[in-house]
Amino acid sequence: MVQRAERVKTASADPVTGTSQRPARPRNKPFGNVTRGTTNPNRLRRVDRWLAGPQQWRLRRAAAPLVVDLGYGASPATAVELYGRIHAVCPGAHVTGIEIEPDRVRSAKPLEHPGLDFRRGGFEIPTPERPTMVRAFNVLRQYDEADVRLIWETVCARLAPDGIFIDGTCDEIGRRCTWVALDAGGPLSLSLSLRFGSFELPSDAADRLPKALIHHNVPGEKIHDFLQALDKHWLAGAPLAAFGHRQRWLAMCQKMYDDGWPLVRDPSRWRLGELTVEWRAVAPAK
Repeated sequence: MVQRAERVKTASADPVTGTSQRPARPRNKPFGNVTRGTTNPNRLRRVDRWLAGPQQWRLRRAAAPLVVDLGYGASPATAVELYGRIHAVCPGAHVTGIEIEPDRVRSAKPLEHPGLDFRRGGFEIPTPERPTMVRAFNVLRQYDEADVRLIWETVCARLAPDGIFIDGTCDEIGRRCTWVALDAGGPLSLSLSLRFGSFELPSDAADRLPKALIHHNVPGEKIHDFLQALDKHWLAGAPLAAFGHRQRWLAMCQKMYDDGWPLVRDPSRWRLGELTVEWRAVAPAK
């Protein structure tokens, strides 16, 4: 069951636009709401693989990069796994798990060690250092869409130079994942990462789109056009299925690129069932 979307409790609405305004919260009170908190080990392996792969240059540019698992949930497993994956490519990185619910932080404390700690907080990112990477997965989907822009701005304002914020969603065992990457200037890209054999059409990822896009998958919106184009080329590549899903996916990605969609052309990532497109190609209509 998907939890009902919530408004940020301390946010107020602009009387003209109806959009959320930066909340005036009491001192030391985290910005955000307690979420459902369900998670599973290895659920976020796909986005971690992306952060430790094509995005690792951000870590190498920082002397002592901080990586944040924001809203890790009832179990600290995803933060522990993030530490292992980031530490493998950047031994000097520090990982902090942040949760708004005090009991979740207390239960994670015994797992702390050099390079990994846990603290209470929310979207304000209460760390002394500015983070190089912030990963918030299956967090914003539990908020109202009207609050997304405010949350994005709040987190991005805390990023270090060359920092990145990941707002993503995935299914319960991490076979279908999507995420938006943002920097201090705003959204950069949308990534889809699907396990071969876990979908019939690429658009099966639609119910796992980030909050900023999930309600815009309707005719006339860019994200709808993008998913429909993926499906078209996936179906056209049916004869390649005899050679495996990977070859069919590679052909689909190449056709999308040839059609002018601004995909990051990286066959090594495509082979993993992953593709990244520039945000401008899928951004919601104003």
